[in-house]
Amino acid sequence: MKKYLFIGIVLIALSSFCFIMNNRSIHSFNVPSINGSTIKFADFKGKKILVVNTASQCGYTPQYEGLEKLYEAHKDKLVIVGFPCNQFGEQEPGTNETIQTFCKKNYGVSFPLAAKIDVKGANIAPIYKWLCNKSENGVLDAEIKWNFNKFILDENGVLLAYFPSNVKPDSEEILKWLK
Repeated sequence: MKKYLFIGIVLIALSSFCFIMNNRSIHSFNVPSINGSTIKFADFKGKKILVVNTASQCGYTPQYEGLEKLYEAHKDKLVIVGFPCNQFGEQEPGTNETIQTFCKKNYGVSFPLAAKIDVKGANIAPIYKWLCNKSENGVLDAEIKWNFNKFILDENGVLLAYFPSNVKPDSEEILKWLK
């Protein structure tokens, strides 16, 4: 009887651990893409992920060029997902269609773009709630203060680090995670 009780306790503990670890991975999220399909983060298992909140009329908008170069140079092991957001100075006022056109025409963006979302406040998208709260991601708390904040996640979808707007995509702070 003790043997079965012990096995039962081990199985409960193991299933609880798996549940906790699964909630600590971005791979459980699906988000609407800018073109109307779905971005499934589980599809990115085995690659690092760089998540960035973006805007088309911001002083940091030229970072799209650096993001695209980083993506092209490392797309065998990295995916970048941009999340357009209009919460900072109303610098992303366009529709998903105009944002997509702008990004492709001006910066040749080929990495996935999500539909426009809120990255803070009462209507924060669940993925950003997860990214910004240690109680959910298990790693760190982050406050999105402007456009082009970045989060890097490992091949298992576990959050590694957060970078503010002024950290460029080609900075050593980001590149060190790709080595």
